[in-house]
Amino acid sequence: MKPLAYTWPYPLLFWGVFLFAYVPEFGVVARSKPAKGEKTDRGSLQVILLAGMVGSFVAFAVAPISAFVIVRGQKIWFAVGLLILFSGSLLRRHCWRMLGQYFTGDVKAAADQPVIERGAYRWVRHPSYTGGILMYIGTGIALTNWLSAVIIGASGAGAYLYRVHVEEQALQMHIGERYEEYMRRTKRFVPFVY
Repeated sequence: MKPLAYTWPYPLLFWGVFLFAYVPEFGVVARSKPAKGEKTDRGSLQVILLAGMVGSFVAFAVAPISAFVIVRGQKIWFAVGLLILFSGSLLRRHCWRMLGQYFTGDVKAAADQPVIERGAYRWVRHPSYTGGILMYIGTGIALTNWLSAVIIGASGAGAYLYRVHVEEQALQMHIGERYEEYMRRTKRFVPFVY
């Protein structure tokens, strides 16, 4: 049995949601340019891009391997994957609106930068990265292949963990006590959990 994303007419739905979710991401990367503040990215944007490309390529390549295809409840898993992908994309867009000019493709920080604590940022420090991880996991699940979901989810999560490490160091160094207080009150990705 093939994954639904490779079986007509499901590719129409899969690619529609996939493009809705990922095309705006290219705009964020394209708009990433030097701004006020010290650039402290340490290659984390490139790590995210590379992990996303390699993880996606491998996930799509292994998706047709029948030994890992989700057979039982395949249509439900397909729908759940698309819903997770779509939800992750909406969460990212919400974060773009909440951060406004402070949402950049790479890590930048300035001493006069405010600590944003509205919207999803009230609950977690990095909801945009939570959204990105959800997008990767949703893509893998929508491919209805367990190996694809593990590969793309792990590569994306690993890249975002590195990014968070870099970003939190930069924010602590530049913003200081205001950001450290925010860190004490919030979790990184999942409210009340982690």
